Amino acid sequence: MAARSLAARDLTPRGLPGRLPSGERLLWQGSPGARALMRHAFQIRAVALYFLAILAWCAVTLGHGASGQALRSALTHRAALAIVPVVLIAVYAWSIRRSTVYSITDRRVVISFGMALPVTFNIPFGKIDGVGLRRHPGGAGDITLQLTPGETLSYFVLWPHARPWRMKRTEPMLRCVPDAAAASSVLAAALAEYEVLSPARVVPLKPVRMRAGGVRAHAVAAE
Repeated sequence: MAARSLAARDLTPRGLPGRLPSGERLLWQGSPGARALMRHAFQIRAVALYFLAILAWCAVTLGHGASGQALRSALTHRAALAIVPVVLIAVYAWSIRRSTVYSITDRRVVISFGMALPVTFNIPFGKIDGVGLRRHPGGAGDITLQLTPGETLSYFVLWPHARPWRMKRTEPMLRCVPDAAAASSVLAAALAEYEVLSPARVVPLKPVRMRAGGVRAHAVAAE
């Protein structure tokens, strides 16, 4: 029994809750890019500029009447404190990249993540009402999934793999995928094929409208 369980586990692709059912195919897998997460999801540049502005302000205010050694000591202390949140953001982004796997099959999208406690969200194509793509410089991008009315997921459990500030009607997100255009094409083709396989239960999809800045929406169809 133990040997059989081990063999079954070895045949399960990373990022999936178990072996795929007979007839279901794995089409694509990927993980967020750490640099893209730092820059676009966690705004590390804005955080760094904020602390640089504080250091500049301290240099101006402390510079009046303070000796050179005292000024250097004060700025060094504050710079060390400012580096901490920047480093924490970088480590957190790297940890998310290591612990997250996005999977697209010909029947569903799977979001698997969690550093200490792994969590897996299975999103069948029949629950997807729209797909949106927002591109970032360098080819990375975010793929959002708009769910059918009545389908709800916990925003706080899903974060950061959720579209920001959509708390009432959470939209799962494949975030900062390195080659988002290719991944979205795979998903759009799979949804189109699924439409052909289930023509009697197809409803038109509405494109997801996202903020300006390289937004492209894909109108596809699902069950």
